[in-house]
Amino acid sequence: MGTTRVLQITDSQTGLSYEIPVVDGAIRAIDLRQIKVSDDDFGLLSYDPAFLNTASCRSAITYIDGDQGILRYRGYPIEELAGQASFLDVAYLLLHGELPGKDESAGWADEITHHTFVHENVKKFIDGFHHDAHPMGILVSTIAALSTFYPEAKAVSDQARQHEQIVRLIAKMPTLAAFAYRHAMGLPYAYPDNELSYTGNFLNMMRKMSEPRYAPNPVLEQALDVLFVLHADHEQNCSTSTMRVVGSSQVDPYSAAAAAAAALFGPLHGGANEQVLRMLGEIGSVGNVPAYIERVKRGELRLMGFGHRVYKNYDPRATIIKKVADQVFEVTGRNPMLDVALELERIALADDYFIRHKLYPNVDFYSGIIYQAMGFPVAMFPVLFAIGRMPGWLAQWQEGTTDPEQKISRPRQLYVGQGLRHLDGTAQVRR
Repeated sequence: MGTTRVLQITDSQTGLSYEIPVVDGAIRAIDLRQIKVSDDDFGLLSYDPAFLNTASCRSAITYIDGDQGILRYRGYPIEELAGQASFLDVAYLLLHGELPGKDESAGWADEITHHTFVHENVKKFIDGFHHDAHPMGILVSTIAALSTFYPEAKAVSDQARQHEQIVRLIAKMPTLAAFAYRHAMGLPYAYPDNELSYTGNFLNMMRKMSEPRYAPNPVLEQALDVLFVLHADHEQNCSTSTMRVVGSSQVDPYSAAAAAAAALFGPLHGGANEQVLRMLGEIGSVGNVPAYIERVKRGELRLMGFGHRVYKNYDPRATIIKKVADQVFEVTGRNPMLDVALELERIALADDYFIRHKLYPNVDFYSGIIYQAMGFPVAMFPVLFAIGRMPGWLAQWQEGTTDPEQKISRPRQLYVGQGLRHLDGTAQVRR
Protein backbone atom coordinates (compact mmCIF):
# COMPACT_ATOMS: atom_id res chain seq x y z
CA MET A 1 0.00 0.00 0.00
CA GLY A 2 1.20 3.49 -0.79
CA THR A 3 1.00 6.69 1.22
CA THR A 4 -2.55 7.68 2.20
CA ARG A 5 -3.91 11.19 1.80
CA VAL A 6 -7.46 12.44 2.05
CA LEU A 7 -9.82 13.85 -0.56
CA GLN A 8 -12.45 16.12 0.98
CA ILE A 9 -15.75 16.20 -0.88
CA THR A 10 -18.59 18.59 -0.09
CA ASP A 11 -21.98 17.68 -1.52
CA SER A 12 -23.58 20.92 -2.75
CA GLN A 13 -27.03 19.32 -2.51
CA THR A 14 -26.87 18.44 1.17
CA GLY A 15 -24.00 20.57 2.43
CA LEU A 16 -22.42 17.47 3.98
CA SER A 17 -18.67 16.90 3.73
CA TYR A 18 -16.89 13.56 3.37
CA GLU A 19 -13.27 12.50 3.70
CA ILE A 20 -12.29 9.86 1.15
CA PRO A 21 -8.89 8.13 1.57
CA VAL A 22 -6.59 8.35 -1.47
CA VAL A 23 -4.14 5.43 -1.70
CA ASP A 24 -1.70 4.98 -4.59
CA GLY A 25 -3.36 7.88 -6.39
CA ALA A 26 -6.82 6.28 -6.31
CA ILE A 27 -10.00 6.34 -4.26
CA ARG A 28 -12.10 3.26 -3.66
CA ALA A 29 -15.32 3.57 -5.63
CA ILE A 30 -17.19 1.89 -2.77
CA ASP A 31 -16.28 4.86 -0.52
CA LEU A 32 -18.52 7.04 -2.69
CA ARG A 33 -21.54 5.05 -1.49
CA GLN A 34 -21.58 7.02 1.76
CA ILE A 35 -22.50 10.16 -0.19
CA LYS A 36 -26.31 10.15 -0.05
CA VAL A 37 -29.16 12.65 -0.20
CA SER A 38 -31.39 10.53 2.07
CA ASP A 39 -31.20 7.40 4.22
CA ASP A 40 -32.85 5.23 1.59
CA ASP A 41 -30.59 6.55 -1.18
CA PHE A 42 -28.35 3.82 -2.65
CA GLY A 43 -25.37 6.18 -2.62
CA LEU A 44 -23.17 7.76 -5.26
CA LEU A 45 -21.87 5.59 -8.10
CA SER A 46 -18.94 6.31 -10.39
CA TYR A 47 -19.79 6.07 -14.10
CA ASP A 48 -16.90 5.10 -16.38
CA PRO A 49 -17.84 3.63 -19.80
CA ALA A 50 -15.01 1.46 -21.19
CA PHE A 51 -13.10 1.92 -17.91
CA LEU A 52 -11.16 4.95 -19.09
CA ASN A 53 -10.19 5.93 -15.54
CA THR A 54 -11.00 2.96 -13.32
CA ALA A 55 -8.48 0.58 -11.74
CA SER A 56 -10.07 -2.85 -11.32
CA CYS A 57 -7.17 -4.51 -9.51
CA ARG A 58 -3.74 -4.15 -7.98
CA SER A 59 -1.06 -5.81 -10.08
CA ALA A 60 2.69 -6.33 -9.77
CA ILE A 61 3.14 -7.67 -13.32
CA THR A 62 3.31 -4.90 -15.91
CA TYR A 63 3.96 -1.18 -15.56
CA ILE A 64 3.05 1.31 -18.28
CA ASP A 65 3.62 5.06 -18.31
CA GLY A 66 1.82 6.14 -21.45
CA ASP A 67 2.99 9.75 -21.32
CA GLN A 68 6.65 8.75 -21.14
CA GLY A 69 6.39 5.73 -23.48
CA ILE A 70 7.50 3.26 -20.79
CA LEU A 71 6.67 -0.47 -20.68
CA ARG A 72 8.17 -2.78 -18.05
CA TYR A 73 7.59 -6.41 -17.15
CA ARG A 74 8.15 -6.96 -13.42
CA GLY A 75 10.30 -3.81 -13.42
CA TYR A 76 12.45 -4.73 -16.45
CA PRO A 77 12.27 -2.30 -19.43
CA ILE A 78 10.91 -3.97 -22.54
CA GLU A 79 13.94 -2.61 -24.44
CA GLU A 80 16.24 -4.77 -22.29
CA LEU A 81 14.12 -7.91 -22.40
CA ALA A 82 13.40 -8.02 -26.15
CA GLY A 83 16.26 -9.80 -27.86
CA GLN A 84 18.20 -10.45 -24.63
CA ALA A 85 15.75 -12.75 -22.85
CA SER A 86 13.94 -15.58 -24.63
CA PHE A 87 10.16 -15.65 -24.79
CA LEU A 88 10.03 -18.61 -22.40
CA ASP A 89 12.27 -16.80 -19.92
CA VAL A 90 9.99 -13.75 -20.15
CA ALA A 91 6.98 -16.03 -19.58
CA TYR A 92 8.74 -17.37 -16.47
CA LEU A 93 9.38 -13.79 -15.33
CA LEU A 94 5.73 -12.80 -15.73
CA LEU A 95 4.53 -15.87 -13.85
CA HIS A 96 7.16 -16.09 -11.10
CA GLY A 97 8.26 -12.50 -10.65
CA GLU A 98 11.95 -13.09 -11.41
CA LEU A 99 13.98 -14.11 -14.43
CA PRO A 100 15.09 -17.73 -14.23
CA GLY A 101 18.70 -18.71 -13.56
CA LYS A 102 20.48 -20.95 -16.03
CA ASP A 103 19.26 -24.22 -14.48
CA GLU A 104 15.74 -22.85 -13.91
CA SER A 105 15.58 -21.68 -17.51
CA ALA A 106 16.59 -25.10 -18.83
CA GLY A 107 14.15 -26.88 -16.52
CA TRP A 108 11.29 -24.56 -17.46
CA ALA A 109 11.95 -24.97 -21.20
CA ASP A 110 12.12 -28.75 -20.76
CA GLU A 111 8.83 -28.75 -18.86
CA ILE A 112 7.11 -26.74 -21.59
CA THR A 113 8.62 -28.94 -24.32
CA HIS A 114 7.18 -32.12 -22.80
CA HIS A 115 3.62 -30.77 -23.00
CA THR A 116 3.54 -29.61 -26.63
CA PHE A 117 1.58 -32.61 -27.92
CA VAL A 118 -2.22 -32.61 -27.80
CA HIS A 119 -4.62 -35.52 -27.46
CA GLU A 120 -5.41 -37.15 -30.80
CA ASN A 121 -9.08 -36.37 -30.24
CA VAL A 122 -8.21 -32.68 -30.50
CA LYS A 123 -7.25 -33.33 -34.13
CA LYS A 124 -10.63 -34.95 -34.70
CA PHE A 125 -12.29 -31.93 -33.11
CA ILE A 126 -10.43 -29.58 -35.47
CA ASP A 127 -11.32 -31.79 -38.43
CA GLY A 128 -14.97 -31.03 -37.69
CA PHE A 129 -14.54 -27.40 -38.70
CA HIS A 130 -15.36 -26.28 -42.23
CA HIS A 131 -12.35 -26.00 -44.51
CA ASP A 132 -12.56 -22.20 -44.61
CA ALA A 133 -13.07 -21.72 -40.87
CA HIS A 134 -11.05 -18.81 -39.49
CA PRO A 135 -7.94 -20.06 -37.64
CA MET A 136 -8.73 -17.79 -34.68
CA GLY A 137 -12.22 -19.25 -34.39
CA ILE A 138 -10.70 -22.73 -34.33
CA LEU A 139 -8.14 -21.64 -31.72
CA VAL A 140 -10.76 -20.12 -29.41
CA SER A 141 -12.83 -23.30 -29.60
CA THR A 142 -9.94 -25.72 -29.07
CA ILE A 143 -8.60 -23.78 -26.07
CA ALA A 144 -12.04 -24.10 -24.47
CA ALA A 145 -12.21 -27.78 -25.45
CA LEU A 146 -9.02 -28.51 -23.50
CA SER A 147 -10.98 -28.02 -20.28
CA THR A 148 -12.81 -31.28 -21.06
CA PHE A 149 -9.49 -33.12 -21.35
CA TYR A 150 -8.20 -31.87 -18.00
CA PRO A 151 -11.10 -31.87 -15.51
CA GLU A 152 -8.63 -31.43 -12.65
CA ALA A 153 -8.15 -27.87 -13.91
CA LYS A 154 -11.28 -26.92 -11.98
CA ALA A 155 -9.21 -27.01 -8.78
CA VAL A 156 -8.13 -23.42 -9.35
CA SER A 157 -6.97 -22.89 -5.75
CA ASP A 158 -4.62 -25.87 -5.85
CA GLN A 159 -1.18 -24.41 -6.62
CA ALA A 160 0.19 -27.64 -8.09
CA ARG A 161 -2.85 -28.06 -10.37
CA GLN A 162 -2.65 -24.41 -11.31
CA HIS A 163 0.96 -24.82 -12.40
CA GLU A 164 0.09 -27.87 -14.52
CA GLN A 165 -2.52 -25.95 -16.50
CA ILE A 166 -0.22 -22.95 -16.98
CA VAL A 167 2.48 -25.19 -18.44
CA ARG A 168 -0.01 -26.99 -20.66
CA LEU A 169 -1.53 -23.81 -22.06
CA ILE A 170 1.81 -22.18 -22.90
CA ALA A 171 3.10 -25.45 -24.40
CA LYS A 172 0.05 -26.33 -26.48
CA MET A 173 -0.75 -22.89 -27.90
CA PRO A 174 1.71 -23.16 -30.84
CA THR A 175 0.45 -26.69 -31.57
CA LEU A 176 -3.20 -25.63 -31.62
CA ALA A 177 -2.35 -22.54 -33.68
CA ALA A 178 -0.37 -24.52 -36.27
CA PHE A 179 -3.04 -27.22 -36.48
CA ALA A 180 -5.71 -24.56 -37.06
CA TYR A 181 -3.63 -23.09 -39.88
CA ARG A 182 -2.91 -26.42 -41.55
CA HIS A 183 -6.57 -27.43 -41.34
CA ALA A 184 -7.55 -24.21 -43.09
CA MET A 185 -4.89 -24.84 -45.75
CA GLY A 186 -5.92 -28.48 -46.26
CA LEU A 187 -2.49 -29.71 -45.17
CA PRO A 188 -1.67 -32.72 -42.98
CA TYR A 189 -0.81 -31.86 -39.38
CA ALA A 190 2.87 -31.64 -38.50
CA TYR A 191 3.67 -32.86 -35.01
CA PRO A 192 5.93 -31.02 -32.56
CA ASP A 193 9.68 -31.53 -32.78
CA ASN A 194 10.89 -31.22 -29.21
CA GLU A 195 14.49 -30.80 -30.28
CA LEU A 196 13.64 -27.29 -31.51
CA SER A 197 13.11 -24.07 -29.58
CA TYR A 198 9.63 -22.82 -28.71
CA THR A 199 9.39 -20.56 -31.78
CA GLY A 200 11.42 -22.93 -33.96
CA ASN A 201 8.98 -25.71 -33.15
CA PHE A 202 6.06 -23.48 -34.07
CA LEU A 203 7.62 -22.70 -37.45
CA ASN A 204 8.21 -26.44 -37.89
CA MET A 205 4.54 -27.26 -37.28
CA MET A 206 3.49 -24.45 -39.64
CA ARG A 207 5.86 -25.18 -42.51
CA LYS A 208 7.10 -28.78 -42.46
CA MET A 209 6.15 -30.77 -45.52
CA SER A 210 7.97 -33.89 -46.74
CA GLU A 211 11.44 -33.18 -45.37
CA PRO A 212 12.60 -35.57 -42.60
CA ARG A 213 13.47 -32.65 -40.31
CA TYR A 214 12.51 -29.01 -40.57
CA ALA A 215 15.27 -26.47 -39.91
CA PRO A 216 13.86 -23.01 -39.16
CA ASN A 217 15.74 -19.96 -40.38
CA PRO A 218 17.51 -18.66 -37.23
CA VAL A 219 16.81 -15.00 -38.07
CA LEU A 220 13.08 -15.60 -38.49
CA GLU A 221 13.05 -17.83 -35.42
CA GLN A 222 14.64 -15.07 -33.34
CA ALA A 223 12.40 -12.39 -34.83
CA LEU A 224 9.28 -14.35 -33.93
CA ASP A 225 10.61 -14.86 -30.40
CA VAL A 226 11.07 -11.09 -30.01
CA LEU A 227 7.56 -10.43 -31.35
CA PHE A 228 6.14 -12.85 -28.80
CA VAL A 229 8.05 -11.04 -26.04
CA LEU A 230 6.65 -7.68 -27.15
CA HIS A 231 3.11 -9.07 -26.97
CA ALA A 232 3.53 -11.08 -23.75
CA ASP A 233 1.58 -8.69 -21.51
CA HIS A 234 0.19 -5.19 -21.65
CA GLU A 235 -1.58 -4.44 -18.39
CA GLN A 236 -5.41 -4.40 -18.23
CA ASN A 237 -6.27 -4.41 -21.93
CA CYS A 238 -9.54 -5.83 -23.27
CA SER A 239 -8.50 -9.49 -23.45
CA THR A 240 -6.53 -9.43 -20.18
CA SER A 241 -9.44 -7.83 -18.35
CA THR A 242 -11.65 -10.53 -19.86
CA MET A 243 -9.29 -13.20 -18.51
CA ARG A 244 -9.56 -11.70 -15.03
CA VAL A 245 -13.33 -11.14 -15.16
CA VAL A 246 -14.12 -14.66 -16.36
CA GLY A 247 -11.51 -16.12 -14.02
CA SER A 248 -13.14 -14.34 -11.06
CA SER A 249 -15.99 -16.89 -11.29
CA GLN A 250 -13.33 -19.54 -10.43
CA VAL A 251 -13.79 -21.28 -13.76
CA ASP A 252 -10.89 -23.36 -15.10
CA PRO A 253 -8.12 -21.40 -16.89
CA TYR A 254 -8.87 -22.99 -20.28
CA SER A 255 -12.36 -21.49 -20.32
CA ALA A 256 -11.05 -18.13 -19.12
CA ALA A 257 -8.27 -18.16 -21.74
CA ALA A 258 -10.77 -19.02 -24.48
CA ALA A 259 -12.79 -15.96 -23.48
CA ALA A 260 -9.65 -13.82 -23.54
CA ALA A 261 -8.76 -15.15 -27.00
CA ALA A 262 -12.29 -14.36 -28.19
CA ALA A 263 -11.83 -10.77 -27.02
CA LEU A 264 -8.52 -10.65 -28.90
CA PHE A 265 -10.31 -11.75 -32.07
CA GLY A 266 -11.96 -8.34 -32.39
CA PRO A 267 -10.64 -5.96 -35.07
CA LEU A 268 -10.07 -3.21 -32.47
CA HIS A 269 -7.74 -5.47 -30.49
CA GLY A 270 -5.90 -8.39 -32.09
CA GLY A 271 -6.97 -7.45 -35.59
CA ALA A 272 -5.41 -3.99 -35.60
CA ASN A 273 -2.31 -4.97 -37.59
CA GLU A 274 -4.55 -6.40 -40.30
CA GLN A 275 -6.22 -2.98 -40.54
CA VAL A 276 -2.77 -1.42 -41.02
CA LEU A 277 -2.02 -3.72 -43.95
CA ARG A 278 -5.34 -2.89 -45.55
CA MET A 279 -4.61 0.82 -45.15
CA LEU A 280 -1.13 0.50 -46.68
CA GLY A 281 -2.60 -1.47 -49.58
CA GLU A 282 -5.22 1.23 -50.04
CA ILE A 283 -2.53 3.93 -50.18
CA GLY A 284 -0.67 1.83 -52.72
CA SER A 285 2.52 3.86 -53.24
CA VAL A 286 4.77 6.40 -51.57
CA GLY A 287 3.49 9.13 -53.86
CA ASN A 288 -0.05 8.73 -52.53
CA VAL A 289 0.91 9.20 -48.87
CA PRO A 290 0.56 13.04 -48.64
CA ALA A 291 -2.95 12.99 -50.10
CA TYR A 292 -3.97 10.18 -47.74
CA ILE A 293 -2.69 12.09 -44.72
CA GLU A 294 -4.66 15.16 -45.76
CA ARG A 295 -7.81 13.05 -45.90
CA VAL A 296 -7.05 11.77 -42.40
CA LYS A 297 -6.67 15.34 -41.13
CA ARG A 298 -10.03 16.25 -42.68
CA GLY A 299 -11.64 13.42 -40.72
CA GLU A 300 -12.47 11.35 -43.80
CA LEU A 301 -10.23 8.40 -42.82
CA ARG A 302 -8.52 6.92 -39.80
CA LEU A 303 -4.76 6.45 -39.64
CA MET A 304 -4.44 2.81 -38.58
CA GLY A 305 -1.48 1.80 -36.40
CA PHE A 306 -1.13 5.30 -34.96
CA GLY A 307 -2.21 6.34 -31.50
CA HIS A 308 -2.97 4.16 -28.51
CA ARG A 309 -5.45 4.12 -25.66
CA VAL A 310 -2.57 4.19 -23.15
CA TYR A 311 0.47 5.61 -24.94
CA LYS A 312 0.51 9.36 -25.56
CA ASN A 313 4.09 9.07 -26.72
CA TYR A 314 5.95 6.68 -29.04
CA ASP A 315 5.00 3.08 -28.24
CA PRO A 316 8.33 1.59 -27.00
CA ARG A 317 7.49 -1.69 -28.72
CA ALA A 318 7.27 0.07 -32.09
CA THR A 319 10.93 1.14 -31.88
CA ILE A 320 12.03 -2.44 -31.23
CA ILE A 321 9.80 -3.95 -33.88
CA LYS A 322 11.15 -1.55 -36.51
CA LYS A 323 14.63 -3.02 -35.95
CA VAL A 324 13.20 -6.55 -36.16
CA ALA A 325 11.67 -5.62 -39.52
CA ASP A 326 15.10 -4.76 -40.94
CA GLN A 327 16.47 -8.16 -39.85
CA VAL A 328 13.52 -10.06 -41.30
CA PHE A 329 13.63 -8.27 -44.66
CA GLU A 330 17.29 -9.18 -45.07
CA VAL A 331 16.09 -12.80 -45.21
CA THR A 332 12.71 -12.50 -46.92
CA GLY A 333 13.36 -9.57 -49.19
CA ARG A 334 11.91 -6.11 -48.72
CA ASN A 335 8.15 -5.92 -48.35
CA PRO A 336 6.93 -3.30 -50.85
CA MET A 337 4.56 -1.97 -48.20
CA LEU A 338 7.51 -1.00 -45.99
CA ASP A 339 8.38 2.05 -48.10
CA VAL A 340 4.80 3.27 -47.83
CA ALA A 341 4.84 2.70 -44.06
CA LEU A 342 8.15 4.54 -43.60
CA GLU A 343 6.96 7.52 -45.63
CA LEU A 344 3.67 7.59 -43.75
CA GLU A 345 5.53 7.56 -40.43
CA ARG A 346 8.02 10.24 -41.57
CA ILE A 347 5.33 12.69 -42.69
CA ALA A 348 3.01 12.05 -39.76
CA LEU A 349 5.72 12.51 -37.12
CA ALA A 350 6.65 15.88 -38.60
CA ASP A 351 3.06 17.13 -38.91
CA ASP A 352 1.69 19.42 -36.17
CA TYR A 353 -1.73 17.77 -36.42
CA PHE A 354 -0.43 14.35 -35.37
CA ILE A 355 1.96 15.80 -32.80
CA ARG A 356 -0.84 17.85 -31.26
CA HIS A 357 -3.13 14.82 -31.10
CA LYS A 358 -0.27 12.63 -29.77
CA LEU A 359 -0.65 10.13 -32.60
CA TYR A 360 2.52 8.05 -32.78
CA PRO A 361 3.11 4.61 -34.34
CA ASN A 362 2.15 1.67 -32.12
CA VAL A 363 3.23 -1.97 -32.16
CA ASP A 364 0.61 -2.88 -34.77
CA PHE A 365 2.05 -0.48 -37.35
CA TYR A 366 4.97 -2.75 -38.27
CA SER A 367 4.00 -6.19 -36.91
CA GLY A 368 1.62 -6.98 -39.78
CA ILE A 369 4.25 -6.11 -42.38
CA ILE A 370 6.72 -8.45 -40.67
CA TYR A 371 4.23 -11.32 -40.36
CA GLN A 372 3.31 -10.93 -44.01
CA ALA A 373 6.96 -10.98 -45.05
CA MET A 374 7.45 -14.18 -43.01
CA GLY A 375 4.67 -15.83 -44.99
CA PHE A 376 1.88 -15.78 -42.43
CA PRO A 377 -1.58 -15.18 -43.92
CA VAL A 378 -3.54 -12.26 -42.48
CA ALA A 379 -6.00 -14.64 -40.79
CA MET A 380 -3.13 -15.90 -38.61
CA PHE A 381 -2.23 -12.47 -37.19
CA PRO A 382 -4.54 -12.61 -34.14
CA VAL A 383 -3.50 -16.23 -33.59
CA LEU A 384 0.15 -15.17 -33.39
CA PHE A 385 -0.85 -12.42 -30.97
CA ALA A 386 -2.64 -14.99 -28.79
CA ILE A 387 0.43 -17.24 -28.58
CA GLY A 388 2.52 -14.34 -27.33
CA ARG A 389 -0.12 -13.04 -24.94
CA MET A 390 -0.89 -16.37 -23.24
CA PRO A 391 1.79 -16.05 -20.49
CA GLY A 392 0.49 -12.58 -19.65
CA TRP A 393 -3.10 -13.80 -19.47
CA LEU A 394 -2.05 -16.63 -17.19
CA ALA A 395 0.07 -14.41 -14.94
CA GLN A 396 -2.87 -12.01 -14.57
CA TRP A 397 -5.28 -14.89 -13.93
CA GLN A 398 -2.92 -16.41 -11.37
CA GLU A 399 -2.51 -13.07 -9.61
CA GLY A 400 -6.28 -12.62 -9.51
CA THR A 401 -6.86 -16.03 -7.92
CA THR A 402 -4.58 -15.17 -5.00
CA ASP A 403 -5.73 -11.56 -4.48
CA PRO A 404 -7.79 -11.40 -1.25
CA GLU A 405 -9.48 -8.19 -2.41
CA GLN A 406 -10.96 -9.80 -5.51
CA LYS A 407 -14.49 -11.20 -5.66
CA ILE A 408 -16.56 -12.36 -8.59
CA SER A 409 -16.68 -9.49 -11.05
CA ARG A 410 -20.04 -7.75 -11.09
CA PRO A 411 -20.10 -4.13 -12.38
CA ARG A 412 -22.98 -1.79 -11.56
CA GLN A 413 -25.08 0.02 -14.16
CA LEU A 414 -27.07 3.22 -14.42
CA TYR A 415 -30.60 2.20 -15.32
CA VAL A 416 -32.09 4.56 -17.94
CA GLY A 417 -35.16 2.54 -18.94
CA GLN A 418 -38.86 2.85 -18.12
CA GLY A 419 -40.07 3.45 -14.60
CA LEU A 420 -42.64 1.19 -12.95
CA ARG A 421 -45.46 0.22 -15.33
CA HIS A 422 -48.52 -2.02 -15.00
CA LEU A 423 -50.66 -3.93 -17.46
CA ASP A 424 -53.92 -1.99 -17.95
CA GLY A 425 -56.08 -5.06 -18.43
CA THR A 426 -56.63 -4.48 -22.12
CA ALA A 427 -53.12 -5.27 -23.34
CA GLN A 428 -52.65 -8.58 -25.10
CA VAL A 429 -49.99 -10.67 -23.36
CA ARG A 430 -48.14 -12.93 -25.74
CA ARG A 431 -47.75 -16.50 -24.61
